[in-house]
Amino acid sequence: MKRISAPRRTASLSAQLVDSLRSHIEAGGWPVGTRIPPEHALIEELGVGRSTLREAIGALVHLGLLEPRAGDGTYVCSSSELQSVMVRRASSAQRDKVLELRTVLEEYASGAAALRRSESQLQQLRELLADADAACDGADPAAATGVDALFHRAVVRASGNDLLIEVYDHLGTALTASLGGLPWDAVHAEEHARLHRRLVDAIEARDADGARGAAAAIVRLTRDHETDAPRAAEEQ
Repeated sequence: MKRISAPRRTASLSAQLVDSLRSHIEAGGWPVGTRIPPEHALIEELGVGRSTLREAIGALVHLGLLEPRAGDGTYVCSSSELQSVMVRRASSAQRDKVLELRTVLEEYASGAAALRRSESQLQQLRELLADADAACDGADPAAATGVDALFHRAVVRASGNDLLIEVYDHLGTALTASLGGLPWDAVHAEEHARLHRRLVDAIEARDADGARGAAAAIVRLTRDHETDAPRAAEEQ
């Protein structure tokens, strides 16, 4: 197991410990959803006092990386403060606003991907399309949502824009948390799959305009689905 870097002994020991623990979380040393070691174990491993450790843990709780649970310890709830902030912000925003943000990011990324993608990235998109078809056939909305999120992250990565990739990696969790969960009927599901194939075809053809158009159409379909699904449920 990867060890946490102990802080250097300086006047700002607590601040250094915050940075050390944050880096450990960001690197996956404590994956999201796991419980961190108990206080006595961390004190022994890091060689710091109880007050210093508690101050650092409190700071990470304030940043949204850790969550204390009464009687059950402290858990990792996010891998970065940016992701934590964006998940909270997206969950409190109107769904239309979240969809508008998704349109801006994915439309640009899709056009850039058409111009910059590699053959291996194109192959990955084809494989994710196949995985998405299999998830839809399995009638598992959670699995389908997960594959869809991986697909759109792969498109963004193919854009070659490092800053956009970093921002979307954080925002992707917020978008999935805010928009996922509603089941797709057969008509919407087929159109959703067709538009994703159209997007990959445009990326393969290096058709930037076509890729942007397909990405925008996917978000419009999602918006329609968000509107129609609750109405259909009420009519049943």
